[in-house]
Amino acid sequence: MTRSTILLGTRKGLIAYHRNNGRWQVENLSFEGQPVSIAYADPRNGTWWACLDHGHWGVKLHRSSDRGNQWTELPSPAYPEGEEVKDGVPAATRYIWSMAHGGTKQRARLWLGTDPGGLFMSTDGGDSFRLVESLWRHPSRKTNWMGGGRDQPGIHSIVVDPRDEDHVHIGISCAGVFETVDAGLSWQVRNNGLKAEFLPDPDTNIGHDPHILVAAPTNPDILWQQNHCGIFRSVDGAQTWQDVSQPEGPARFGFAIAVADDDPDQAWVAPADSDMVRTAIKGALCICRTDDGGKSWKEYRKGLPQQNCFDIVYRHALAAAGDTLVFGTTTGNLFFSPDRGESWQTINNYLPMIYSVQFAD
Repeated sequence: MTRSTILLGTRKGLIAYHRNNGRWQVENLSFEGQPVSIAYADPRNGTWWACLDHGHWGVKLHRSSDRGNQWTELPSPAYPEGEEVKDGVPAATRYIWSMAHGGTKQRARLWLGTDPGGLFMSTDGGDSFRLVESLWRHPSRKTNWMGGGRDQPGIHSIVVDPRDEDHVHIGISCAGVFETVDAGLSWQVRNNGLKAEFLPDPDTNIGHDPHILVAAPTNPDILWQQNHCGIFRSVDGAQTWQDVSQPEGPARFGFAIAVADDDPDQAWVAPADSDMVRTAIKGALCICRTDDGGKSWKEYRKGLPQQNCFDIVYRHALAAAGDTLVFGTTTGNLFFSPDRGESWQTINNYLPMIYSVQFAD
């Protein structure tokens, strides 16, 4: 699979690159100077979405049907009046952290994940969104959910099963993995086998911190997560999880993970130093790949900086499509691989902090 477009959500705007005659060139720059938490292309119809984080002015949601030449602002997901994160703490949308389409049968369905832990659904192509109240009213939310990388809980991963579009897994920092089989009417906790070493009870049912959750395109029953406490894999639809991280090697702590679209056993991670440090390990950037479902990992460094490097890769900033991979870093470096991560080329070294990366057609 060859993709000719890369969409970036960055600290200073949405940037689209297009590949022509083997060279990546900027096709579009939108919302210059504004933080774009997620830049998303809907593969069903080619619509581009920009989720903006204006800080003082709050979140904004924009849609383009012409590859970013014109944008339409839409109502942002809003919590109903009177909703509370905790008792006495009003709920308001602070950040849009994830976006996913609802499948090829539910063509008007879209999902948004937010801080402070609310999941929103649209059934009209994004013209409006409503809070999924069944998850918001889950009995564990007020007492067992907590902030991870952000002050309040956040839904950063939404995984829709292409075989059954009412079947969805979500990743919450910090709560863990939740599953619905009825389009959000009810939810089950799916954290069996995970570890939460930062809590008094590492085997707690709720309170885990998946950094990103993805499913293998060729077998959605195989799910992967880069977790705060390691890399975990499930082969039974998240019923159970197994730790597949390296005890001593670099493939352990990090934020991003991507799975091959033609092999459920092949995956890539972007390692970082410990939670306390959060920089490239020993000043050298690498990507690790497994070809056997996490039994072993190999480091790839060719073309990546190997000294004085402070880069890390955020959870949405690594993407794979066929033989090609791309990732962006916190210091604005953008790298591309044509050979499944074995060697890397630099697209740009001078971009803003990169929040999200996606291949698009």
